[in-house]
Amino acid sequence: MLKISTAPHMNSPQDTRSIMRDVVIALMPALVAAVLIFGLNALTVVLTAVAACVAFEYLTCRYLLKSTPTTGNLSAVVTGLLLAYNLPSNMPIWMILIGSFVAIVIGKMAFGGIGKNVFNPALVGRVFLFISFPVQMTSWPKPDFLNFLNTDVETGATTLGILKHIDAESSATKLVGGLENLPDYGQMFLGYTGGCLGEVSALALLLGFAYLLWRRVIGWHIPFYYISTVFLITGIMWLNGSNIQVEPITQILSGGLLLGAIFMATDYATTPMSRKGQIVFAIGCGILTVIIRRWSVYPEGVSFAILIMNAFVPLIDYFTIPRVFGTGRK
Repeated sequence: MLKISTAPHMNSPQDTRSIMRDVVIALMPALVAAVLIFGLNALTVVLTAVAACVAFEYLTCRYLLKSTPTTGNLSAVVTGLLLAYNLPSNMPIWMILIGSFVAIVIGKMAFGGIGKNVFNPALVGRVFLFISFPVQMTSWPKPDFLNFLNTDVETGATTLGILKHIDAESSATKLVGGLENLPDYGQMFLGYTGGCLGEVSALALLLGFAYLLWRRVIGWHIPFYYISTVFLITGIMWLNGSNIQVEPITQILSGGLLLGAIFMATDYATTPMSRKGQIVFAIGCGILTVIIRRWSVYPEGVSFAILIMNAFVPLIDYFTIPRVFGTGRK
C-alpha cells in the first residue's frame, strides 16, 4: 500500500526543548567551576540573568505580542546562562537586568522570537553592557578558589588585558605586576584566572563540548575551524616575530574563545545552514577575533567577531546552500 503524506517525511525525537535542555546540561560544568573560583557571587549573577531573561520573554509574549509564552522551550534559560557567563562575577544586579532586557526583548523577541533572530541574543546583551558600562564590564575579580562567602573581592587584569599592554619591542608591560602575573597553561586550563565567570575554565567548557557532541546537538566543524583559524594565524605571527602577545596556546585558553566557539558560534538560528557555509562562518569568526584582539583597542574580540559574522549569514547561505535536485543553478 502506498501511503501519501505531507512533509516532513523524517521525524526526530529531538525538539527545541530537548536541545535546549542538553545545552543547559552542557553549561553546568562551567557554572560549577565559576562558583568554585569566584564564590557565590557567580551564582547570584547566573540566577539573576536566567530569572530576568525568562521573565522578560514571558511578559513580552503575554502582554506585548499577545501570544502563548514560549518560555517552556528553555531557550530563555540558555540565553540567561550565556549572558551571565559573559559577565564578571561582581556585576551589579540592576545592570544584569538591563542586559537581560536587551538580550531578550531587543535581540530576540523584536525579530519574532526563537529561530527568527539575526544576532545571538546573549551577545547582543553582552555588547550593549560592554559599551554602556565599560568600567563595570572590565573590573575582573581575581580568583579566590573555594572562598565561597568572600564578597570583598580584589580585582585585576585578565590574561588578554595584560598581553594588550605589553610593548612588543621591549617585552615590557605598562601594568603593575606585569608578566609575572600571567597565569600558566595549567591555571588557564583549570580556570584559576580572572575573566568572565563562564569563560575561565577551559576544562569545564570542553566537558560541555564533549557532551553536546555525544548528544549530537552540535557538530564539531564550527568550533574546530574557529579555534584552528585563531591558532594558525597567531602561531604564524608568533613564529615570525616571537611576540608573546600572539602566543597561540594562550590565545586559545584565555578570553572567551572556547565559550564563544562552542556555545555561541554554533547557535542554530544565527549560523549558516550548510556545512560549507558553517566552515566559512567559523573561519571568518577566527580571522576577525585575531584582528580585533591584536590591532583594536579591545583585548577581546570574540563577541564582536561572532556578531559581525551573524550579519553575513544570509549572504553565506546564498552562496553555499546546495541547489535543490532537479533545479537549475543560480
